[in-house]
Amino acid sequence: MTPKEPDAGQPFAGQESEPSSKPRVPLVIEDALTALVMGALALITFINVLVRYFTDQSFAWTEEISVFLMIVLALVGASVAFARNRHIRIEFFANRSSPKTQRFLAELAAWFGALMFFALAILSARMVWDQYIYEETSPAIGVPQWWYSIWLPLLSITIACRLLGLWMRTRKAP
Repeated sequence: MTPKEPDAGQPFAGQESEPSSKPRVPLVIEDALTALVMGALALITFINVLVRYFTDQSFAWTEEISVFLMIVLALVGASVAFARNRHIRIEFFANRSSPKTQRFLAELAAWFGALMFFALAILSARMVWDQYIYEETSPAIGVPQWWYSIWLPLLSITIACRLLGLWMRTRKAP
């Protein structure tokens, strides 16, 4: 029998200062996008393997699309991890401190994370604008480069908002 996983947003054992409520905005979109991206990656890779096996050639566009999908998958996964409070953190010092200090550190981490992702959204939006203005195209397919890059600022804003939601749930936790 395997141990039961805590529900989304539930604290890990020994972390009483973590938020105990679920995110207000459901994670259905991120979960569906994750499944869709993983399915697309598997399908593209499978098709490329078949073509390479039968023709000794490969589709040049598959690597470009796969790299794009992996970046989207990483960002969507980060959004889900922050919303479910399952993100990577350094707990050596936090677990050895008082519950009040643990809560403060959790709030501080959420704020700094949100600040970093808002900054990433702003800077990457400038990059997307430059790619649009200068009509950069992708190397393999030749489509506008901003088609790939536009997702970085959008998903960065999503992650930042999820971090602000985590901060609000941490503040409301008993």
